[in-house]
Amino acid sequence: MTNIIVLGAGMVGSAMAVDLSKKHKVTIADLSIQRLEHVKGKYQNISILQVDVCDTKKLQSVLAAYDFVVCAVPGFLGFQTIKTVIEAGKNVVDISFFPENALELDTLAKEKGVTAIVDCGVAPGMHNIILGYYNEKLKLTDFETLVGGLPRVKKWPFNYKAPFSPIDVIEEYTRPARYVENGNIIIRDALTDCEFVEFDKVGTLEAFNSDGLRSILFTMPHIKNMKEKTLRYPGHVEYVKVLKDSGFFSEKKIIINGTEITPLDFTSKILFNEWKLGETEEELTIMRITLKGENNNGETEEVVYNLYDEYCPETQTSSMARTTGYTATAVANMFLEGLFTEKGIFPPELIGKHELCFRYIINYLKERNVNYVKTQTIQKV
Repeated sequence: MTNIIVLGAGMVGSAMAVDLSKKHKVTIADLSIQRLEHVKGKYQNISILQVDVCDTKKLQSVLAAYDFVVCAVPGFLGFQTIKTVIEAGKNVVDISFFPENALELDTLAKEKGVTAIVDCGVAPGMHNIILGYYNEKLKLTDFETLVGGLPRVKKWPFNYKAPFSPIDVIEEYTRPARYVENGNIIIRDALTDCEFVEFDKVGTLEAFNSDGLRSILFTMPHIKNMKEKTLRYPGHVEYVKVLKDSGFFSEKKIIINGTEITPLDFTSKILFNEWKLGETEEELTIMRITLKGENNNGETEEVVYNLYDEYCPETQTSSMARTTGYTATAVANMFLEGLFTEKGIFPPELIGKHELCFRYIINYLKERNVNYVKTQTIQKV
């Protein structure tokens, strides 16, 4: 039984703590005592600890008592938090999806003898793991991921809810999207190249450019065409573009009646109730991963993984918490069981390349009823 600390007591962090507590001793830490007491009230076997991750000296002191760290803090806190964890000499799995390049911490991690596995969610996360696996099987030419979390009940005008802060969602809409076309990295605004795509069980969704490739841009440069798009119900993009183009996401401060405020802070506060997913509110996760390449027989092979996952009423766990959080706990348990021992910074595609790791993660998720359904077609020479 490993002594684990989970940094972040949000909906996903809490789900991870609960899952890990089945095998390990778990403490969940957060700045919000309200969130911590909520977790403690529901799960008596999980310890709570109030911690400000921005206080790096205090955080390092706290981490000394634990064997392993899982990081689920907001993205804007992620890079510094992971750096602090590594400096404390602790192995870590991270889902904070910070905008900085995690590979910049590789030298530090190796110096400290630490394994840090980052971006361990659904996308980034599972799509990296699947890509890493098939990169060993095929000479890949194309990789595409379409992914989104959606409420079951559509509520005008945005038809959207999220199990995390609106400011993290807005980050997806403002961060430039990078993709690869004919071997060249293309940078475009998020929300561009919107297209309609059909999915079983949910019908038509709209897909738009977002910056989900991340580390894959640098670890898989031989793949000539790579793209990740976010999925929403039709109409969502238009309303978000209105806000974005009108300046509601700006971080430039303005003064209103003598009070200084950024439009982004104001917008996030307004959208909190509009976008915040209720604890027992039903939602779902949709993902389609498509890989194309040449197999050992010289044939063109296409592999497609489809994910359809719903809120679990039995455990009262959101689909996004299940698909994101259980990927991270799968990787954590995989590491703790000794299936991966390398030191340094590792995005998930460098984990999925190992057959045993890939099988372990897929089976771990299947045991929790998170099922990636594969189809495969071969074009004969």
